[in-house]
Amino acid sequence: MILQLHSYWAYITLAIILTTVLNSLLNLFSKNNFYTKDLRIALFALIVSHIQFLIGLAWYFMSPSYKHMKEIGMGAAMKDSLTRLLTVEHPLLMILAIILITIGFSKHKKKEKAGAKFKTLTIYYGIALLLILGRIPWKQWFE
Repeated sequence: MILQLHSYWAYITLAIILTTVLNSLLNLFSKNNFYTKDLRIALFALIVSHIQFLIGLAWYFMSPSYKHMKEIGMGAAMKDSLTRLLTVEHPLLMILAIILITIGFSKHKKKEKAGAKFKTLTIYYGIALLLILGRIPWKQWFE
């Protein structure tokens, strides 16, 4: 059940982060003002991504991949690409993405001008989105 929740919540998370990046990018190039709706979109992406992290953390310690990694040891796990992806690369890069989203949200609040706010959100949330997309276990996701 946790795996299904983690997978379905990932769709929501990706959609909201993508929405935030596109909203920030479009408003940056259009030189629009920063409105409450823009703050709420970024905040919603922050909240949804943190919830996804908590669900993923719960799943990580219950997953068969984690149990397999404990049985074979870290050295052997690093030699197996699927085990490495599921137990090291995916969790590590998702944590980095969450950190970038959190930093981006905090930094944008300190900016005074709308352009600087949108630029900060675009950069931090955009890099986080790329990290997430780069380390989703796509083969397992579509099975």
